[in-house]
Amino acid sequence: MPQPIEALARDIGPCSGGWIGVSKGQTVRVIDPEGRQIADTFAVNDADHGEYLSARHTRAANRRLFPKVGQAFYTNRMRPILTLVGDTSPGVHDMLWMSCDPLLYRAMGVEGPHPNCHDNFLAAAATAGWMTEHTPDPVNLFQNTRVTEAGEMRTGTALSRPGDAVALRAEMDLILVVTACAFDLAPINGDRCTGIRLEVEAMAPER
Repeated sequence: MPQPIEALARDIGPCSGGWIGVSKGQTVRVIDPEGRQIADTFAVNDADHGEYLSARHTRAANRRLFPKVGQAFYTNRMRPILTLVGDTSPGVHDMLWMSCDPLLYRAMGVEGPHPNCHDNFLAAAATAGWMTEHTPDPVNLFQNTRVTEAGEMRTGTALSRPGDAVALRAEMDLILVVTACAFDLAPINGDRCTGIRLEVEAMAPER
């Protein structure tokens, strides 16, 4: 009889990144412990790092700006990689914005280094063995973005409350990389940047 896959948990500190392995069929919860914190979320096929979660393919496959519960996130090869199976937050998320990076901060007048999700993603991905120079467009869980009738993107403070979580079921063996958003030039993460927690639920053995 196959052995159960054990539960795992990882805490990601403010303005940093981390990763966790998720087996096909397992569910991972992305938790906002303190509320109002954006989680830039990425995933890659554990067996083939050329296949990764693609925001644009996901929008095209679902014909929505963001999946609803029961719908999947798709890879750059148009295959499901994660399915959104639960959401205890107000359900406001984003797949339009890039991850913050040094070029963005420079354009906004920041001089010198600043923590950013681009660099934090690359560092966490490399630790997981995902060696890439390309940062895919993220799934910005808990990010409060709305599109006006004029087609403008407006971003407000995240609406997630302490302990709110998004549950994602893995449709293949994958590596999940998450950065706790470091953007602090506007209160999109509330009055300060905080951390994110990842929990992978144990999978019962087959009978």
